[in-house]
Amino acid sequence: MKKKWIGFTSMMLTASMLLGGCGGTSSQTSEGETGEQTFTCSLGTVAAETSVQVEAARMFADKVSEYTNGTVTINVFPAGQIGTDESMAEDLERGNLEFAFLNQGSCAGLDQMFDFHYLPFIARDYEEADQLFYGDGVVPTTLRETFEKHNITLLGWYENEYRGISNSKHEIHTVDDLQGLKIRVPGSAAIKAFFEEAGAQTVTVAMTELYTALQQGTVDGQDNGILITHDNKLEEKNQYYTYLKHVYAMSGICASTTIWDQFSEDQQNAILQAASEVQDWEIQATRDQINEYIAEMEANGVIFTELTDEELDSFVAVADAVWEDMKEIYGAEKIDALRAEVAAVRGE
Repeated sequence: MKKKWIGFTSMMLTASMLLGGCGGTSSQTSEGETGEQTFTCSLGTVAAETSVQVEAARMFADKVSEYTNGTVTINVFPAGQIGTDESMAEDLERGNLEFAFLNQGSCAGLDQMFDFHYLPFIARDYEEADQLFYGDGVVPTTLRETFEKHNITLLGWYENEYRGISNSKHEIHTVDDLQGLKIRVPGSAAIKAFFEEAGAQTVTVAMTELYTALQQGTVDGQDNGILITHDNKLEEKNQYYTYLKHVYAMSGICASTTIWDQFSEDQQNAILQAASEVQDWEIQATRDQINEYIAEMEANGVIFTELTDEELDSFVAVADAVWEDMKEIYGAEKIDALRAEVAAVRGE
């Protein structure tokens, strides 16, 4: 998989203008023995401590330190310690946070185009996902442009897996089974529209507050992948899980352009190399862990449902209506271009 990044916005900033990182940490700069400026930075993520994403974030920090000969040090803060995805995106934009493993799909409140890739059933399997979500296609190009607009430099991607539905009430086999269920969704117009079109009630809850929302009955279920569900122990409150695969999600390894423009060219190249290597490792590690997590969740009493083609058809019909409705938000040109790209990948 080739490394990808967006172009860099030229900004005339000095090191003294760099704002402190979040969570009681601060970005520090000094001049090393080699004469190259050194940096101590923070990286935030909402991913759970035990997740592949946090392992990847720490791997990224280690590689950056190694490849920059210790001139760039990154401290990793998992589990939402320094904010939600949207608040971290805002901090990156302002220069208050240096790095993040950012779920841009949860940042639609900042810019609706951040959840463009959450349109339902863009990719049906990993082969399609690799072609449609990584590279220079409509989805990654749209997201890169949106990051750039918000003063965020995209260094690489990481996978959040296919999403499914868990709930505490009953198995879900068809759209009719969603009627009246209160489902937690991220701040995504596309996912929200999909569930509402299917007859569910949607509630937007931050990832850091989701376990409590399930515990208190604020929501009956939630839209998330298997790894995120298990890492956050959400199956303790949701006995039923339907592996719908309605949304494939990837997210960004991000830097504030404010800090990015202060790195030397050698430091930038080293950081990009680290991001590329971590991207490849994390995507494969995420996919390798799915079956292991399913077995662990089943041992915990979770009832898994995989749909037949006939059952899936009712959800795909809902998705088609959502794509048409979302033209008002994402633009007809973007939707039509993505439809054409999906058709080409499928040979239709």
